[in-house]
Amino acid sequence: MISIIDAHHHVWHRADLPWLQGPMVPRIFGPYEPIRRDYPIEEFLADISGSGVEKSVYVQTNWAKTRAVDEVAWVQGIADAHRWPHAIVGYADLMDETAGDTLERQSEFALMRGIRMQLHWHDNEMYRFAPRPDLMNEAVFRRNLRRLAHYGWSFDLQVFASQMADAARLATDNQDITFILQHAGMPEDRTTAGHALWRDGMKRLADRDNVVTKLSGLGTFSHRNDPADIAEIVAETVAIFGSERCLFGSNFPIEKLWTSYEALVSAFRAALAPYPSAAQDAMFRANAARIYRIR
Repeated sequence: MISIIDAHHHVWHRADLPWLQGPMVPRIFGPYEPIRRDYPIEEFLADISGSGVEKSVYVQTNWAKTRAVDEVAWVQGIADAHRWPHAIVGYADLMDETAGDTLERQSEFALMRGIRMQLHWHDNEMYRFAPRPDLMNEAVFRRNLRRLAHYGWSFDLQVFASQMADAARLATDNQDITFILQHAGMPEDRTTAGHALWRDGMKRLADRDNVVTKLSGLGTFSHRNDPADIAEIVAETVAIFGSERCLFGSNFPIEKLWTSYEALVSAFRAALAPYPSAAQDAMFRANAARIYRIR
């Protein structure tokens, strides 16, 4: 069995997450009452038991903006106590002129490897996170983004197909930063026209050598674990990016809303089964270890 690095998981305390407090509001992944609670590291380790996962990457979970450093400190503490996770992607508001101070303070934590600031914007308000689609073109954002190169950090890039042309220019202008496209570019529009827009955007991004992509979050819009759909998206994404630039991520516990970790890994194993063992190892383990510098 090929070992796995989960390159996209979340562990959280509900009290620290504004979006899990107060009345439940519509989210991109649908109703989420079952996860409006603590998701501790012990539960994650129970979820992955027997799956072949040996290491993992924590990706930020939208704590209050003023607590970006606290989030990293808390996760580092979890890692120190449990030896999981093995890398941290934190948050910084790159639209804030003082973001450099946040990055410098986060750099004090040994497992810091990158930043995610979610940039995705959509006509559908339920799918929208950023206040507008073109934040990545703002001068202050770009100045702060460039600071990541100083620390050797990556940027987890979350955009929709309509934003990929801007994202490709961003990658071109920052070739000393690795951009990690989230969720295979979030292919939410599966019509002929929507699929063509996604495929064109993915090719634009793949033309930039400093862009890689996660095979993750593929149940985000269908709200189910569909092995056939996963296999289709994976096959096209790997054809565009190549096996050396794709990496598996579970997106747990979001995906726990509709599936088990075992079933999710089984669907991805089936999707990657047609590839040579070396390519499977790259996508399940080696690429994430290289990109996130996991020891």
